[in-house]
Amino acid sequence: MSTSARDSKDVAKYNPVWATVDTRRRGPTASLENALAASREAGLPNISLSAAQGKFLAALPRRRVTHALEVGTLGGYSAIWLASENPALRLTTVEYEPLHVEAAGLADRIEVIHGAGVDVLPRLRDEVRAGARPPFVGQGYGQAQRGYLRRQRGPQGGLADANSTDPSVTASRLLVEEVGKLSGVDSVLLQTVGEKGWDGWLWAVVS
Repeated sequence: MSTSARDSKDVAKYNPVWATVDTRRRGPTASLENALAASREAGLPNISLSAAQGKFLAALPRRRVTHALEVGTLGGYSAIWLASENPALRLTTVEYEPLHVEAAGLADRIEVIHGAGVDVLPRLRDEVRAGARPPFVGQGYGQAQRGYLRRQRGPQGGLADANSTDPSVTASRLLVEEVGKLSGVDSVLLQTVGEKGWDGWLWAVVS
């Protein structure tokens, strides 16, 4: 492999070993496969979690978190992972584009709200404060951490490019910067490589 290939923004595709490692995990269930197939048929972008990432995400709140909030449902792949791994979990997930969401028989535990996060999140906050909605709390998860926020996106290293005008990059950068300003929030930005290519996510815990 040439140096230019290694230095490419799409470097992950030049190393098939990363994808091979990602496949060494528990096989996906039929509902997860159906969600991926439905997403492809609906023409959704291929930016959902990998199976390994889905397993990791679902394992963290298992048996401890009863109400969780997800921003960015897409085809429902990560939502299915979360609800399947934790039968006690009630997941509220917000999606801007009402294209297709795969419920996978979990509609009783997955609430999908269509709309822009900037509009929906303040409404959810007000409902929690008014007692109309249970707080997103994970009792016993760490030090009774109050939920968690997760955004997974693939800006392909664009966050490090201060001159980038790509909307997905500028939006991701704004998110990272704003979360970093929040008090009572501990966050980390992780790069990932694997079957989904060069990707990453911001992980934030609200104390």
